[in-house]
Order: sequence, then structure tokens, then C-alpha cells
Amino acid sequence: MEEPSYWLLRRENRFFVVDGDSSAKTFPLGLAADFGHPPAALRIGDWRGRPCFAAEIADLPARVPGEFFPLRPLYGLAGAEAFALAGRASELLDWQKNHRFCGHCGAPTAKKPGEFAMTCPACGLLAYPRISPAVMVLVERGDELLLARSPHFKPGVFSALAGFVEAGESVEQCAVREVREEVRVEIANLRYFQTQPWPFPNSLMIAFFADYAGGDITPDPVEIEAAAWFPRHALPPLPDQASIARRLIDAARRKSG
Repeated sequence: MEEPSYWLLRRENRFFVVDGDSSAKTFPLGLAADFGHPPAALRIGDWRGRPCFAAEIADLPARVPGEFFPLRPLYGLAGAEAFALAGRASELLDWQKNHRFCGHCGAPTAKKPGEFAMTCPACGLLAYPRISPAVMVLVERGDELLLARSPHFKPGVFSALAGFVEAGESVEQCAVREVREEVRVEIANLRYFQTQPWPFPNSLMIAFFADYAGGDITPDPVEIEAAAWFPRHALPPLPDQASIARRLIDAARRKSG
């Protein structure tokens, strides 16, 4: 007998949520029939002791009350755990949608039973969910932090430097290269902080502290709109709490120079 499950239902990159027992939003709980038997549903794990499925949908039965929200606001609306779960769902739904055909021979693919892999029945190629590692570096110089802003950030917001790991490159090499390329600064004493899956669209953020080792800030004219040293007690507007960037900067802010 089918048991009620939590459903992460996405339409046009927005997830369907309902009011929970508290003031927070939550994902709907029910049977597949309650939501029109979503096609190609993926079992993405368990949540609150119940199975959890994700599916791309075109519409919902009118009787289901709720609202669709973009992924990022879910952190504030439903909490960190729900945001992380929706991020996992988003990455897996994108993977399933983007690998409907074999990248080698062009034949239609099918999900391999028992694991997250799209298999090609014609040539046997397996396509697993793509994860793109990216390094984030917060450079420290005494009581100052090196922060920069991309043209894509919200107005006024500054953050740590970051960039994607290239083929054949270690994360340590990436950290040195990205800081050098983005602001022409050299670093030393790289120190691991934390990692965070970041579903925009499929990154794994690997965050570090580093010490300033030389050079004058010269922002890359394409990637960096502005960069400067800021005292820990007088920082500019920062990224929101959903990102590891904010946790990294907050950890540094608590240190004494």
C-alpha cells in the first residue's frame, strides 16, 4: 500500500510549498494521486521520517492549496534543511531533464534502476549527475578582509573571491590562481573552512581562509566590479545567510586581528 510522502514539485524553476504547523513553509505531504501522478518522479531520500520525491510538473489539481516559490527564498521561508533538500531536488531534476539523450550516440536514455545514472541502451554510456567544484577564498591581512563584488551581485553587496576548478587542477592551485586572476593578489597559508552544495546550478563550494602574501588590488575588469580591504568591524553589505560565503565571512569577523 502506498504511504504518504513528501513531494518537491517544480514548475518553471519554482517549488510548490504549503503552510506548515509553524509559521514556516513546508513541502506537501500526500499520495502521488493527490498531485496528478507526477511523471518521472525521483526518490531523492527521506525527510521527517517519510519518503521524499521530486518531480517536474506542468500543473497541479486545483484542490491543492499552496504557492510556488523560487529556490533561493526557500531558505528564509522554510529553513536551512528544506532549502538543502530543494537544492538536491533541483540538481537531480536538471540532470534528468538534460540527459534524456545520449551525449555519445544521441539515442534516448533511461534511468538506471537503483542509482542516479541515465543509461544509454544503444552504446552503454552512463551519465551521472554533474557536480562542478568551486573554490572560495577569504583573504586576511591583519584586521582586514579582502572582499569583492561581481557585476551580478545585488547592489552594494561584497563577498569573498571564488571560481571554478579547472581540469587537471587541485583545489589549492585553483585558490591561488583565482585570487591572482581576479585581483592580482598573492596568498599563502591556505586553511580549509567548510563545503556547501550550491544548486545554482550544480556547484560544490569549497571555502578557505588565506593570508595576504603580496600585491596591490587590481580588479579583473570583466569579473570584478570592485574590490577592497575592509576592517572586520566595518564590513559592507554581505551575502545572505543561505550561502557559505556569509558563514565564512562571519567566522572571520569573530576573530581578532
